[in-house]
Amino acid sequence: MGIISRAFHGRPREPDAKLPPGQYLVHDFPVLSAGPTPRVPLDRWEFSIDTAEGPVHRWSWEEFLALPQETPTVDLHCVTKWSKFGTGWKGVSLDVLMEDVESAAEYALAYSYGGYTTNLPLEDLLDGKAWVVHEFDGEELEPPHGGPARLLVPHLYLWKSAKWIKGIRLLNEDWPGFWETAGYHNYGDPWREQRYDGD
Repeated sequence: MGIISRAFHGRPREPDAKLPPGQYLVHDFPVLSAGPTPRVPLDRWEFSIDTAEGPVHRWSWEEFLALPQETPTVDLHCVTKWSKFGTGWKGVSLDVLMEDVESAAEYALAYSYGGYTTNLPLEDLLDGKAWVVHEFDGEELEPPHGGPARLLVPHLYLWKSAKWIKGIRLLNEDWPGFWETAGYHNYGDPWREQRYDGD
């Protein structure tokens, strides 16, 4: 029988090509929030898109559910360094919600029930990159995870996927949101490790 050195640990593991730098994989779904969890009755829930030019587009819960639905499966990456692969959602693409919205704006400010905000370039919400989702893993989205509906922008760190979404304001100038004014990166690309201002 051969002798195995205690220092031998086998071959180094190949890095997972789906895992951005500095991230580790989780199998649960951690809950992190900047404040209390809003509870929004569905008969009072409303989602709006308002433009710099003035028109406001609104959907009640029933109108929102009547829109064409998609079921994206995406990986999530949190700025606190955890990632979760293959999460399943159901919701409405921002492409559908923006179909009748005319605006020359280049920026968006997502705002939530409870007062949370986060900013994004408008192009990061279009072309199949973002949804307003109301189901996770085949079940209604629970309030701790942003229910009844949250924004889902999976190619950016998860703080950009605003929980308890109430609306999106289209702007001609970038307007930093809650975490961005507290020192987080203005854009938040996990592949470039854009966690904090200056990264």
